[in-house]
Amino acid sequence: MERNTFLKLFSLLLASPIFVQAKDLIKMEKLSNWAGNLVYGTDKVSYPEQLAEIQKIIRKQPKLKALGTRHCFNTIADSQHFLLAMQNRDKVLNLDKQAKTVRVEGGIKYGTLAPYLEERGFALANLASLPHISVVGGCITATHGSGMENGNLATAVSELEMVTADGELVRLSRSKDEAFYGAVVSLGALGVVTEITLDLKPSFQVKQFVFEHLPFEQLYPNFDAIMGAAYSVSLFTDLQSDQVNEVWIKTLAKGGKDFAGMSAFFGGKAATRNLHPIADLSAENCSEQMGVPGPWFDRLPHFRMGFTPSSGKELQSEYFVPHHHAVEAIRAVKKLSAKIGPHLFISEIRSIKGDELWMSPCYRQDSIAIHFTWKQEVEAVQGLLPMIEKELEPFGVRPHWGKLFTISPEKLKASYPKWEDFKNLVATYDPSGKFRNDFLEKYLFGS
Repeated sequence: MERNTFLKLFSLLLASPIFVQAKDLIKMEKLSNWAGNLVYGTDKVSYPEQLAEIQKIIRKQPKLKALGTRHCFNTIADSQHFLLAMQNRDKVLNLDKQAKTVRVEGGIKYGTLAPYLEERGFALANLASLPHISVVGGCITATHGSGMENGNLATAVSELEMVTADGELVRLSRSKDEAFYGAVVSLGALGVVTEITLDLKPSFQVKQFVFEHLPFEQLYPNFDAIMGAAYSVSLFTDLQSDQVNEVWIKTLAKGGKDFAGMSAFFGGKAATRNLHPIADLSAENCSEQMGVPGPWFDRLPHFRMGFTPSSGKELQSEYFVPHHHAVEAIRAVKKLSAKIGPHLFISEIRSIKGDELWMSPCYRQDSIAIHFTWKQEVEAVQGLLPMIEKELEPFGVRPHWGKLFTISPEKLKASYPKWEDFKNLVATYDPSGKFRNDFLEKYLFGS
């Protein structure tokens, strides 16, 4: 073989995905998010397993973002440069039975962690609708749980460890560090979270009941009584009639109100079979209903781990308003029902207890969330969001950080009292902007 030909072939080998993966643990591949509406901006993806690998990559790369289970619907975790996928960092590191805490790696999913805890007699206080999401991803975006006395997922965090822009480890604790309150809901701006510690409680059983066709005229004057009727209550509505389609009630099997034998709930009729929130879809994917008791992790989510959640091919947006504005906010959204209806699968309304986390949509306010599961009609949905946001603006609306919204950076800044403190925290841990991407530049830095 001629020397020039050999060198050319060798150069091609060096540039090939196989060689790059073996050399630098990098795969050359284009990833998309879970719903398929977003293709990430780089094909350079690393899947580290060891902490030292993460530190090496962060020191080497001038710009990068960490990826969890890719359940965000916007570009908050996107990068045009480099992606660090955490899915191989999914181990339980320590269960402290006396302190009632668990320490886990940064890529573990709730659906993996929850059965582990249940086998050992422990539980998390709250879960999201989907068990498929990563623990860290859910926390750093302040993803919802549900219940008037339950905070969002991030409120379970008591400690975290992250690798900052210089490749060094930083550990922050709720009991010791003021910066902790800014670092939990970090939006991925401070560093790569490699370990997280969560508060636990003793395992508990839950019964789930569903009631159909609850009249809005009953919901409005009885909103607090309905939402506070059990450990967690969700309202599902297509906004197209004068009735809430379904009310999902998750009540404690021990010590909670038992809805068995109740034929009606504030005018809603007891379901006679398991239902899916989206009427046309099979309930096979959903957690068990009809008052059958089961462990917390198999009832608090709406969907089962082994199945495709929700509709699969969809878009999502979610807005938080103070709880005391709940009825006004629902009425305001319902005024848009004719425009929303053709593009909506279902809307869910739930309640969340306030917290002290700087960038949480529930910072120092008990909130309700109005969630929209949209058909994957990007242009139509993008046109509807400003209308919805305008209706909710008088109530101090805050969006879910990982879902679709169009609220301006200026309005976002005005709604978060600790905004400047958070920016200062970002400057402390990432002075060169290594973890900044287009999303953060636009919404956090206004550039």
